[in-house]
Amino acid sequence: MLQTHVKDRAEAQTSSMNDKQSDAIRRLANELHRLNNAVIAAVDSGLSVELQRGARHHAEGGFWGDLMIPIVVKQG
Repeated sequence: MLQTHVKDRAEAQTSSMNDKQSDAIRRLANELHRLNNAVIAAVDSGLSVELQRGARHHAEGGFWGDLMIPIVVKQG
């Protein structure tokens, strides 16, 4: 399901990366899987969850990554 899809995409993207980059993308895929499970649990408990970019991290060489914050709404 979702876990397989995330891992498959991560594996496909690592083919042209060095070891440090491959390790980082695999870690990211694992953490995204955990985040997705937490979102599912929150939704199943009666919450609505939206992830929004709260900031953007920049590194030398022009690399960047979005940092996320949850917006949680309890219905009723």
